[in-house]
Amino acid sequence: MTGYIDLHCHWVVGIDDGVRTAADSRALLAGLAGAGFGKVIATPHMRPGMFDNTKGDLAAAYEATRAALEGAPGLPELALSSEHFFDDVVYERLMRGDALPYPGERAVLVELPTRAFPARLASRFADLRRKKKLRPVLAHPERYAPVWDDHAVLDPLLDGGAVLLLDVASLVGKYGRATQKCAELLLEEGYYYAACSDAHAPRDVEDVALGIERLHHALGLAEARDMLIEGPLSILEGRVDS
Repeated sequence: MTGYIDLHCHWVVGIDDGVRTAADSRALLAGLAGAGFGKVIATPHMRPGMFDNTKGDLAAAYEATRAALEGAPGLPELALSSEHFFDDVVYERLMRGDALPYPGERAVLVELPTRAFPARLASRFADLRRKKKLRPVLAHPERYAPVWDDHAVLDPLLDGGAVLLLDVASLVGKYGRATQKCAELLLEEGYYYAACSDAHAPRDVEDVALGIERLHHALGLAEARDMLIEGPLSILEGRVDS
């Protein structure tokens, strides 16, 4: 299959822990195109204290990378959003409109601390839905220790309007056995709405491709297509509830 939509990728040069050069950005994007992705949305980190990027910083780095990629053959369609670390500072930016939701401004990618969830998380997700009309898209839930302990901790977040985004490389052990086991369980129990690459470098493409194969084997081609095409498209178009 082709035409996958990647909602989570770090191909913007020099702005976070993703690619460092335009050559690596080209190689990463070409590799993802070869793995079946027809659209790849950049989601560089917005994480105060680690990656102190503002909306303007990310937009400028994106435009510079786009210019460096101009004319490169075989690349997927490109767009910009951000991976928002859900602390108080970034939450306030989201509520003020100083963050970078997905194109169309119907959903926003968020990540959480790996060891403990923030206080009032479900209610803040509900606030994003009610006040800003933004659906939270939770990055790599399989990496969070509270989910390893009891995946029912995700239920209040889903009730608050969130959808869950699988990093396909988790299915082949890229982040360790605990993460792989959690991803397999969440997939089996139908927790995920969509899947992505979360690729940071050209070397990640092999794991992404293997993860897509594992997804096909686990779900079958039709359901895998839903995770890689229909799910992401529904998120971008605001059709999750339909």
